[in-house]
Amino acid sequence: MLRRKQVEQWTGLCRSTIYKRMRNGTFPPAVPLGGRMVGWRVGDIERFLSNPSRYRAPRVSAQADRGCAP
Repeated sequence: MLRRKQVEQWTGLCRSTIYKRMRNGTFPPAVPLGGRMVGWRVGDIERFLSNPSRYRAPRVSAQADRGCAP
């Protein structure tokens, strides 16, 4: 897991750009770590870095988002 400062260093993006791109679906989503802490999976960031201009975050179905089994 990478914390925000590490993600900023790896990607060269600032905090506001990371969160804006997350909202737009063009950056990997953060993973809640507890409390107010979040992190990003290394593999997700590596996939983003392999082609940042074409990256699209995977869509989560409404059922999965609510924690429902299909």
